[in-house]
Amino acid sequence: MTITLPQQSHTVADIKALIHRESRRVTSYDVAIVAGVSQSAVSRCFKPGASVSKATFARVMQAATDLDYTPNAAARSLNTRRSNLVALVVSHMVTLHYPELLAELSRQFALFGMRILLFSQPRGSDLGATLADVWQHQVDGAVVAAHLSGAQAGEFERRQVPVVLFNRHLGDGGVSAIVCDQAGAARTLASRLAAAGHQRFALIDGPARSAIAQERMRGVADRLAELGLAPPFRVSGEHDYASGARGLREIIGRLGQVPDAIICSNDAMAIGCLDTARHEFKIDVPGQLSVTGFDGSGPAGWLSYNLTTLRQPVPQMAQATVEMLMGLIGAGAAAPQRRMFSAKVIDGATARLGPAC
Repeated sequence: MTITLPQQSHTVADIKALIHRESRRVTSYDVAIVAGVSQSAVSRCFKPGASVSKATFARVMQAATDLDYTPNAAARSLNTRRSNLVALVVSHMVTLHYPELLAELSRQFALFGMRILLFSQPRGSDLGATLADVWQHQVDGAVVAAHLSGAQAGEFERRQVPVVLFNRHLGDGGVSAIVCDQAGAARTLASRLAAAGHQRFALIDGPARSAIAQERMRGVADRLAELGLAPPFRVSGEHDYASGARGLREIIGRLGQVPDAIICSNDAMAIGCLDTARHEFKIDVPGQLSVTGFDGSGPAGWLSYNLTTLRQPVPQMAQATVEMLMGLIGAGAAAPQRRMFSAKVIDGATARLGPAC
């Protein structure tokens, strides 16, 4: 549309009257006229990190406020050839148990002028269907907190969409990743439980499809073997509250006794196990039975639980994820990177722990 502006129509009222007559939205050109600057200067004021003087920025922001102007993201993306959108692909378990991750990633990406499109993978579904939705949007990059196959990773490369895996990695290291040392954390927890005198261990495992769960449980089993203790009795769960309750019943039913310690693959199962132990079986926790989790989720710290667990540094991991992906977006093709973080033992009220080594 060609905008015809009278030579002397420089006031906010005149611009508003013109916009009303032409039945259109406010444009950056209108803001430029009121602020007395070029249209490109207006664009720079709304571009994070662009060079613009304080005086020009103040005039443009005042004009934009007076005219109730909002930048058109779609039009801006045509000029920059970037959408300023990042796909966040998560499994349903991440959505349930890591709300702080979603909030932190959103906050960190916003500092770079980026916005998140959230794609949640339903329980039991194939990630391919979720990725088919991702490809319909012109995203600049992606963060994936779900199981990604080698073929699916190759599709990101073919489409030239930079990707960073969050808290998981491909075995061949072909994709950039931010991870927590799950096995190392599990070994530390097993060591401190053993140092407190625990000898009979049981595990409530996560689903076999969860690489994180398998790393955690493998770390526990390996450390107990090194300490000369019997292999842990193992039952399967689904990383939910009901699995923790069901797992405890199965452990006691099949063993015929209460073990010294039960290590759960996440906090939700640990809380389910804890509630069932205290209220259904009347077990003294931690006097008779120690119960531990993983993740350091919000409910784990509630006063009625005060769960002994391992807390992952989610804010720091989220920041590293954003910085890594923005670097890949800016650099184009680059060699895969990996950063590893350590979890911290939270010495709560549900387990007897020996001293830290």
